[in-house]
Amino acid sequence: MLVGSLPTDSTEQAFRSGAHWFGDLVHALPDGETGPRAPWVGYERERLIRPNPDVVVVEETGSPTGVPRHIYDTPVFSVRDGVERLHWDTWPRIDDAIASYEVFRELREQGLVPERLRFQVGLPLPSSAMNAFKANFGNDYPAAARGFEELVVRELERLTEAIPPADLAIQWDTAYDTQDVEGVLSWTSGDAWERFAGPVSRLTRLIPEDVLVGYHLCYGTFPEWPMYEPGDMSTVVRMANYAVAESGRKVDWLHMAGPRTLRSEDDRFFRPLTDLDVGDTRVFLGLVQPIDGVAGLRRRVATASKHLDEFGLSMYCGFGRQPGEDGEETMRQHRETVGEFAKEPTVLS
Repeated sequence: MLVGSLPTDSTEQAFRSGAHWFGDLVHALPDGETGPRAPWVGYERERLIRPNPDVVVVEETGSPTGVPRHIYDTPVFSVRDGVERLHWDTWPRIDDAIASYEVFRELREQGLVPERLRFQVGLPLPSSAMNAFKANFGNDYPAAARGFEELVVRELERLTEAIPPADLAIQWDTAYDTQDVEGVLSWTSGDAWERFAGPVSRLTRLIPEDVLVGYHLCYGTFPEWPMYEPGDMSTVVRMANYAVAESGRKVDWLHMAGPRTLRSEDDRFFRPLTDLDVGDTRVFLGLVQPIDGVAGLRRRVATASKHLDEFGLSMYCGFGRQPGEDGEETMRQHRETVGEFAKEPTVLS
């Protein structure tokens, strides 16, 4: 499966290249998260949060280029005194998704995108989208998260009215949520599990049944692969089990990040997969890494297979920011790597 970001310059090129290299292997195509969405939730920070009149900028990035270099270099925001809940009218990410779908539909009508593929939209949950409220987290995050969750409720309806549910796949992206539950973010406090579990149980059930739904559980790639490497997969297994049990509707797929390359044969890392209890939900393990090709993937597949009988493959995370100067070559290498293991396309229904 394709997690989300692709190394292309435009939505149209992402669909064309994605269909060319992976169209026979995947169940859905993302639009590549190109342009201003390339920094993932940096997009929410700059296009959604910063313009809000009830948000105060406490500290700008210390990067000499103005572009944050890592998670502790991002701007810090706070909620204006006396404001109990932030409010937004619309979510720019949904505008982009609706515009991307039109490109997807046109390319599909031209035969450049396989008819069976859906359009995949990646959306952050509150813990990831609102991660910039670091100055006074205990007071500011609840006010921001309440407003953001209200926005998501409205905008899910707008998204599924604009895009036929049978053409749509929605993936919840959770890199900061995962680190929060792991307990490794220095600015968070209180009940990290509720910050993940609450939105999962309240929001996912609002998505129409005809829409495919998945969860992307990883530790991010900002600035390295990964941002944080856990001791094992127990956190993502716990989150996956909860998501499937409490989403209030079918969860069609789970993406779960694997280890760094040096731990490819570490049984202890993969052992929690034996506790995975997700029924017929399709599991994809993020075992493809940008530096060790087929040989490294074989080692990780062999180790994971000791603890999980059946799974699909994907990159550790989205690979729009993967090292390399030539995006098409990056995708060709990715196809070559996973092609060694591919037997048939993924069919989710």
